[in-house]
Amino acid sequence: MLEFKLPDMTCGHCVATVTKTIQTLDPAAKLEFDRDARLVRISEATASREALAAALSEEGYPPAN
Repeated sequence: MLEFKLPDMTCGHCVATVTKTIQTLDPAAKLEFDRDARLVRISEATASREALAAALSEEGYPPAN
């Protein structure tokens, strides 16, 4: 399981954008969000942590960890 802290993820629109970004890169990925903690947990991912972090950063949600 991968976990990213996304300080800029503050609302439902953000969650939708993060979901679309990750699933475009890795359709098999399963996502779990903790919006209050600004965390996304990704399981069953086939893409690398680095590729996912780069895609999130490109969409405006750079991981803090």
